[in-house]
Amino acid sequence: MMTRVEAANYEELPVRTGKIFKIGNEEVVLFRLTNGDVRAIENRSPHPKGGTLSDGLVSGEYVFCPLYDWKISLTTGKVQAPDEGEVKTYPVELDRERVYVII
Repeated sequence: MMTRVEAANYEELPVRTGKIFKIGNEEVVLFRLTNGDVRAIENRSPHPKGGTLSDGLVSGEYVFCPLYDWKISLTTGKVQAPDEGEVKTYPVELDRERVYVII
């Protein structure tokens, strides 16, 4: 069963900067892109040594892991080749000024 969880106020999300939102024991990071879209991914680097993505640099539809510079799609969660890995992505809904994450 999918659950719609209120995550943030759209206007309070900084552009190209991650904002952490907790869902139970998981950390999700929201990114507001320059085109106005909002993406939600788990706040975990897919690199074997770990790390978080909330401080990553956003360029277009990608975030760069702040520790290992891996390029990760904010749409699919997949790491760009030649690196390998993936993070969980979450659907996002906007309802007026509220941002909801579907889990």
